[in-house]
Amino acid sequence: MISIDGRDITEYNLRNLRKQIGLVQQEPLLFSGSIRDNICYGNETASESEIIEVSKEANIHEFVSNLPEGYDTVVGEKGCQLSGGQKQRIAIARSLLKRPAIMLLDEATSALDAESERAVVSAMESINRSGVGGVQTTQITVAHRLSTVVHSDTIVVMEKGRVVEMGTHSDLVAVTQGVYSRFYRIQSMK
Repeated sequence: MISIDGRDITEYNLRNLRKQIGLVQQEPLLFSGSIRDNICYGNETASESEIIEVSKEANIHEFVSNLPEGYDTVVGEKGCQLSGGQKQRIAIARSLLKRPAIMLLDEATSALDAESERAVVSAMESINRSGVGGVQTTQITVAHRLSTVVHSDTIVVMEKGRVVEMGTHSDLVAVTQGVYSRFYRIQSMK
């Protein structure tokens, strides 16, 4: 059973539940319109101040502000004018505009270089500290790259579709023969 706040998700109205969930996937879906249009997709009534606020939370505002056309810059087909990290942060801003109670990050940094990953992780950690628009957000991150999850409150380690470990980063690293600890040592050597 999957539950939210101790209540089976099948008891929730599906449409209302979906409105409460923000999703950022491994390959963000951007359209060939402007940065503003991509952030506002699904929430076209957003004000300029809301767009700027979520852009700051997603750590993309400074970059966008320095573009000659700013938020009116056209990103090209599938965001081809942008780097992977910039596309991810625009996708994060779009998700944040929903003010979701739950944020799902599905391998959101796996295709990024180290610098872009740090920017995206920093944006998500900032959101974890302050919430979304001052409202606390539950963040669920699916990741193979452990640097993405080391600051998580709880890490759930799965192997072959089963939960094999659960705890904080420091708890899991301390179990020297554990799955997480082994992966962490391997990834730290790179």
